[in-house]
Amino acid sequence: MKILKIAAITAVFAAQFTMAQFSQTPLPYAYNALEGNIDAQTMEIHYSKHGAAYAANLNKAIAGTPQEKETLFQILSNVSKLPAAVRNNAGGHYNHELFWTVLTPQKNTQPSAKLAKAITETFGSMDAFKEKMSKAGADRFGSGWAWLSVGKDGKLFVSSTPNQDNPLMDVVEEKGTPIFGIDVWEHAYYLKYQNKRADYLTAIWNVTNWKEISRRYDEAVSKK
Repeated sequence: MKILKIAAITAVFAAQFTMAQFSQTPLPYAYNALEGNIDAQTMEIHYSKHGAAYAANLNKAIAGTPQEKETLFQILSNVSKLPAAVRNNAGGHYNHELFWTVLTPQKNTQPSAKLAKAITETFGSMDAFKEKMSKAGADRFGSGWAWLSVGKDGKLFVSSTPNQDNPLMDVVEEKGTPIFGIDVWEHAYYLKYQNKRADYLTAIWNVTNWKEISRRYDEAVSKK
């Protein structure tokens, strides 16, 4: 009995050092929670297949390297010096972990007064911002993302990146802290919208989590 107990303790201790460094956080809603805008099958495949693969492949890509001991932010900020597998999977993991949180089944969430003011001052109006953000996603050739970020000057800007790049990376032209991202890879919308990316970009505003985006905005601005 004592031997079995020691073996169990040893197994737990060993697991602490073999456990994957990066893993998915639980999806904050059911796969079907965004139905009508994002279908359940797309959400399940997106989260459990694509999102999971980025986390798993990132751990494989950094195994035995100094990046095993780094934060995701540290990896992204120096990604130009790292292999493509690290860049793609670190970006994919970060981007998707953000994406799940900026969507919500809760209806009619609104940006905080502080964020609403910043959007109006930067883009002219909320409608003008939505148009600019949607255009960034629509105009992205191939796969990529549209972003709302806070720049080093504390001001908002909209940008787009290819593949799984994001504004935290040292390889992009417009650097900043993302607070909202729209995935325009086909796997994010194709089952429901097929080639109609514009329809997906319109529907996304029905499930946008402005509470979370506002929280991220406050956090980003407070660090400037």
